[in-house]
Amino acid sequence: MSIWTRIAEIIAALRQGESLASIFERMRTPPERSVAFAIAVIALGAKMAKADGLVTRNEVAAFREVFTIPPEEEANAARVFDMARTDVAGFEDYARKIAAMFRGEKGPLCDLMEGLFHIALADGDYHPAENAFLRRVAEIFEIDERAFARLRARFVPDCEPDPWDVLGVAPEAGRDAARAAWRAIVRETHPDRLAARGLPEEAMKLAESRLIAANHAWERIETGQAAMAGGEGSRG
Repeated sequence: MSIWTRIAEIIAALRQGESLASIFERMRTPPERSVAFAIAVIALGAKMAKADGLVTRNEVAAFREVFTIPPEEEANAARVFDMARTDVAGFEDYARKIAAMFRGEKGPLCDLMEGLFHIALADGDYHPAENAFLRRVAEIFEIDERAFARLRARFVPDCEPDPWDVLGVAPEAGRDAARAAWRAIVRETHPDRLAARGLPEEAMKLAESRLIAANHAWERIETGQAAMAGGEGSRG
């Protein structure tokens, strides 16, 4: 049974009256957690896509970039998206249940936030309603303001993100702390680590963008530090 068939069955059960609490309660351990993660991305993403009042083809297509959908599963995937979009449960209900499932594990929740940001920016515009939606989900996930700002800076193209923010390190912490943070991100984005966190294989490509951003941030910090050192040497 494919992940899409499994997801379609679970969302169908939700629409037939089964509570979110009971569904997520029996999906706390692998491999069911992988399905639960996918449901959360789809359900929250479908609801967020309506936050600005319009669901675009680009936003729907963004799911294809987060999840690899085989041709034979496209009908199931479309049905899942439509059911999630019209489901009576509010987005906060989904957010609370997935937060409870991964309580104490920030990794999967940050992975999920990355997927939502990816979908929000798929149409090339970051609407204030989408920002409010994502901020509220982050609050439910207990993702602090600085971490939310760091995610936003990576995805919203209104300015070049501060490399220190990308790595989650204060500038005064220094080069060694930045390097340690960069190495930690490299370890965290290893496929084996992602699989151990219950992240579906289809969604692991989200980690690639995090790694690319971290590498770019470290390069900027390292280059900047070297330039500063060179300038001080020339003045001496």
